Amino acid sequence: MSSVIAATRFSVLDRSRIREGHTGAEALRDTVALAREAERLGYHRFWVAEHHGVPGVAGSAPTVLAAAVAAATRRIRVGTGGVMLPNHRPLVVAEQFGVLESLYPGRIDMGLGRSVGFTNGVRKALGRDKGDAEDFAAQLQDLLGWFLGTSPTGVRARPAEGLTVPPFVLAMGEGAVIAARAGLPMVIGDLRDRDRMRRGIDRYRDRFRPSPWASEPYVVVSGTVAVAATPAAARRLLVPEAWSMAYSRTHGTFPPLPPAERVETLTMTAKERDLYESGLAGHIAGTEEQVAQELETVLKETGAQEVLVTTSTYDREALLDSYRRLAGIFARGG
Repeated sequence: MSSVIAATRFSVLDRSRIREGHTGAEALRDTVALAREAERLGYHRFWVAEHHGVPGVAGSAPTVLAAAVAAATRRIRVGTGGVMLPNHRPLVVAEQFGVLESLYPGRIDMGLGRSVGFTNGVRKALGRDKGDAEDFAAQLQDLLGWFLGTSPTGVRARPAEGLTVPPFVLAMGEGAVIAARAGLPMVIGDLRDRDRMRRGIDRYRDRFRPSPWASEPYVVVSGTVAVAATPAAARRLLVPEAWSMAYSRTHGTFPPLPPAERVETLTMTAKERDLYESGLAGHIAGTEEQVAQELETVLKETGAQEVLVTTSTYDREALLDSYRRLAGIFARGG
């Protein structure tokens, strides 16, 4: 038994990935069904994501989807990983989370990111450009002010003001420093670049300032974890996402997830093959014993209090089996 695994929270972030031959509506219903299963298995929280104009992702309105997830579950914490704050007015975000917290008190998390869209076309449609991400720290303070009742406008956020909705910062690079200065919990990924992740965590802990939201640093590491009966079966879980990522890097659009069987028959260019193989590498994948060993290493290296699992694949039954096997690992502490 691993004491470090037993002391760690495990949570799920589902991106509502669309699968080839299936619809966006099915992807959203799959997300809600997965949340029910995650609750049954003992996961700590279940988060949903925000993507705009992406053919392979149905989750474009995370607070709306979070409401559906919260309505379908009873105990698990529900939130966003995340709402991309530069895309929205902070008052509106505060109002949305105020409504969620009012409907499902004590269960809502507010994960916040600084991305402004996948392509120039999406950014233009949102009325944003890359520079808007540079205002994230100020937008974050503006948002938190609506909950604390400190907005200089004299306007009150209803029903958000006075409610406690735990905020988290999704951090890569500069985001770690923003999270530290704001005194907020931080979510950092991905597991494929451990050195970069550790540097971000060190920066966060070194610069953390206690706040009304958190008295000490809280680190959530996020990434893909795939568990199966054999290493080969676990690797197959990674294939659809790895190919979709390789395709997006070479064609400029992120497609629905293909079956692993089809990907394995494709003829790829040298660049596609390199990106595809890179997409398969560095994740935590294998049998229960292998995954437990790797998780213990990551947790000891990072000191993280929580793991947010972001696995996507075509085969839903294999995905559910992976989450069940992972739950077995943390339930018995390794």
